[in-house]
Amino acid sequence: MKIIDLNKLHQALSLLNERLQNAPKVRLVVCGGSALIAMGLVPRTTQDVDILAMFNEQDMVDPEPMPEYLISAAGATAQTLSLPKDWLNCGPADLFRMGLPKGTFERLTKVEIGVKLDIYYVSRLDQIFFKLYAAVDRGGYHIDDLLKLNPTSEELFQAAQWTMTHDVSDGFRCMLRQLLTELDHEDVSRRI
Repeated sequence: MKIIDLNKLHQALSLLNERLQNAPKVRLVVCGGSALIAMGLVPRTTQDVDILAMFNEQDMVDPEPMPEYLISAAGATAQTLSLPKDWLNCGPADLFRMGLPKGTFERLTKVEIGVKLDIYYVSRLDQIFFKLYAAVDRGGYHIDDLLKLNPTSEELFQAAQWTMTHDVSDGFRCMLRQLLTELDHEDVSRRI
């Protein structure tokens, strides 16, 4: 499987922009590993670009279904650069549907890739929210990313409150508290 580093990410997005030459302007809200890499928050590689939402003229909207012209351009880019077919995907779209952290829109960083493509990367704070949520259920590299983001107790507390709006079960809360304790944030664990 091809690994995407910062150079490969730039190359893929630039080529995607070129492949969109006959399409309407595309504005993608991106989170996950590619956003961590692009924003210089965590030095690592990834396997894909996670679309959290898309922009219409004024607001964020559900990214699914992806427009056919975007699917086609992403497929051609994947073939040219030997990337996985799903290198550009809407995996985190459920986070958008369930509700983003307050202020996400205002914290986005816009990067103009070219005439046809703008990427809006989520902020460090929003990555903390998303990574904490993923770490509770899936652990692994999500925990590593969270630790590398070096969240404060207050940031983790805010993130924990948000995650509990997405999974209101007692089981999730118990696992969240246990994870926070394991991450040496027992103070946060006691507050939730």
